[in-house]
Amino acid sequence: MKKIINTPNAPAPIGPYNQAVLAGNMLYISGQIPINPKTGNLIEGDIKEETKQSMENLKAILEEAGMTFENVIKSSIFIKDMNQFAQINEVYATYFDAETAPARETVEVANLPKFVNVEISMIAML
Repeated sequence: MKKIINTPNAPAPIGPYNQAVLAGNMLYISGQIPINPKTGNLIEGDIKEETKQSMENLKAILEEAGMTFENVIKSSIFIKDMNQFAQINEVYATYFDAETAPARETVEVANLPKFVNVEISMIAML
């Protein structure tokens, strides 16, 4: 059985999907881009701020599901420019304990929704 997870503290989906789906004890979070959920505006121009907003959106969804970043077992980061990897990683690292950080891949892509520079998705477990 699956349960749909949505919160007004993260951006509303921009297509036919939900913010997250809880299936048993597994939470599958859709990719989050740097949209401020309060204003609906994109955060642009500073990759660290863009990454922070994406992570804050993920945090809000995790909280709605009764979880934290400690529950995350896998994350996927999609970026437009691999030259920004170090800056993205610097922000990403502030959300995890290095000892218990999740598995992860980072992939450079040609484009992302709304032509943003970063999108991050996660899988978490209760």
